[in-house]
Amino acid sequence: MPIVATWLLALCALAGAWLDIARRRLPNWLCLVTAVVGLTMAFAQGGLEALASPVLHAALALIVGMVLFRVGWIGGGDVKFYAACAAWFPLTSGLYLLGTVSLAGLIVIILWFGWRQFTPARTRSVDDSFSMVPYGLAVAIGAVALRVLAP
Repeated sequence: MPIVATWLLALCALAGAWLDIARRRLPNWLCLVTAVVGLTMAFAQGGLEALASPVLHAALALIVGMVLFRVGWIGGGDVKFYAACAAWFPLTSGLYLLGTVSLAGLIVIILWFGWRQFTPARTRSVDDSFSMVPYGLAVAIGAVALRVLAP
């Protein structure tokens, strides 16, 4: 079962990463599917009592993320996608998920701004949503990395 869960998370993460890179959108349906499949995997592996911790983790991630969204530090889709990925892990893995996503985010930001240096200025717009860092990519990488490193 753990290998199936890892592949399912990887598929959800790949879809999220692709949609964020290609469209700068992380749709609600993808976040819902990601969360439901994660909670289903928790239930399949540990029954009803195994659901409490991932549900609490996802809820806390969503609440904190909504505050960060409100002050303009992160996008709404990124918040929902992170909370959906949090549903794959118990609350005790919360700091590990935050750490892997943050490390992946640092790498994505460095690569993003490096790539932007080689893009002609006339093709870039500050108001364009494509000028923003696709942080869903970092969420996807961090979640899958944690799942692989600590199943």
